Amino acid sequence: MAERTEEQHAAKMKKKQAAHDRIMAARTAEKGLLIVHTGKGKGKTTAALGMVLRAIGHGKKVGVVQFVKGAMDTGEKAVFGRFPEHVEFRPMGDGFTWDTQNRAQDIASARAAWEEVRRMIADPTYDMVLADELNIVLRYEYLPLDEVLEVLRAKPADTHVIVTGRNAPAALIDMADLVTEMTLVKHPSREQGIKAQAGIEF
Repeated sequence: MAERTEEQHAAKMKKKQAAHDRIMAARTAEKGLLIVHTGKGKGKTTAALGMVLRAIGHGKKVGVVQFVKGAMDTGEKAVFGRFPEHVEFRPMGDGFTWDTQNRAQDIASARAAWEEVRRMIADPTYDMVLADELNIVLRYEYLPLDEVLEVLRAKPADTHVIVTGRNAPAALIDMADLVTEMTLVKHPSREQGIKAQAGIEF
């Protein structure tokens, strides 16, 4: 294939730019989004925390509730603790479900975390709420799915809500505005026996 000249490349990019500008000009609506990050791949929480970081950068108020994490110190906890006027960070989990080996305790912890999420969603001063690993507790039926969907369906129109965790329920996926599924291709823990590392996993 012959290499494009600078003039041909510039003409092609100009066409692409014009098409892009037409599409963007037609997109004028704004609303609070329901966002779901799911799948077996790493990066669900990491991507959500990136959105939290962006929101902070725009001076928005964010609530973060972690349903599983809580038993360990994380990098995000250290960072967000420096911005208390912008982020309420609540790690409320007891660790992984196999750590407690106590279903009643897991249900109680999930309920307490969910009540915090509900409070934040109902509070109009929050621009964004992250329910980290909520999908996990839904999978284990620690919370009634219908109750969760009802709250998410009735959220304020301008509030963004992010839900993370594997195995997102089909009804939540159907309701969401944006769904991303992380696909596992390679993981150093599985292929190389490398342990979870600060700055990467936590």
